[in-house]
Amino acid sequence: MRLLILGCAGQIGHELTRAVLPAGFARTAIDRGELDLTQREAVFAEFARARPEIVINAAAYTAVDRAESEPDAAWAANAEAPGHLAAACSRTGAALIHLSTDYVFDGTKPGPYREDDPVSPLSSYGRGKAAGERAVRAALAAHVIVRTAWVYSAHGQNFVKTILRLASERPVLRIVADQHGAPTSAADIAAALIAIAERIASGNGRWGLFHYTGAGETTWHGFAQAIVALAAPHTGRPPPIEAIATAEYPTPARRPANSRLDCAKIAAAYGITPRPWRDALAPVIAELFDKSS
Repeated sequence: MRLLILGCAGQIGHELTRAVLPAGFARTAIDRGELDLTQREAVFAEFARARPEIVINAAAYTAVDRAESEPDAAWAANAEAPGHLAAACSRTGAALIHLSTDYVFDGTKPGPYREDDPVSPLSSYGRGKAAGERAVRAALAAHVIVRTAWVYSAHGQNFVKTILRLASERPVLRIVADQHGAPTSAADIAAALIAIAERIASGNGRWGLFHYTGAGETTWHGFAQAIVALAAPHTGRPPPIEAIATAEYPTPARRPANSRLDCAKIAAAYGITPRPWRDALAPVIAELFDKSS
């Protein structure tokens, strides 16, 4: 089974390249330096050469705030490129597993978002990702779209690494406490995507849209508290963390106040049950300090 992974330099792509694959899978990993997904003919040429049977698209423009000043670049990567991939998959008979985001929602729902809730993105990044979902659905029946949220790992830039850096530099941290979601380990997402690919390969895949995040919920403030507490054996006494409102930390892109996603559908269709977010965080903290020692 020929598996093509796109976006291998990102957090999830990196975990996909080092994960153990099921027997019978052959993995090819490509990053943007090797293939520009915004160029339709280049995508078609690569598919003709590699002949993938399952494609996992972990590539995206993820600089959420910069997307407000670079909307064309964000749109090309997040809206147009998935459409090119879906069309190439349709032409070659490949299945597509495509990653999306909680940012397609406006965060006003009181409870966790389900897959059939209407989207209403607040940002350029979110609008592009919502359009990318539509492009995949329009071009290819054999697709699985997985929305996730609050992704972190020991690789790349993310909230965990930012908090650890700030905790080493500042006497007090001030972190937003009125945005709610579930931190999600990139390694756990990669494992879920590979499990989906294995089911597709066996002929027992379930097409459509699914949500997957860490189990439970917290705020960015609560997430930061957990990070510094787990790091304390390595760093010493952590700095105090003050809770602030979103209005006290303005950013170019608006974030949804509620990023909680209901993950019941992926559990029912694929048997994939996320582990508690705190349990997933501990090995990432350990890996980061193993790297630095």
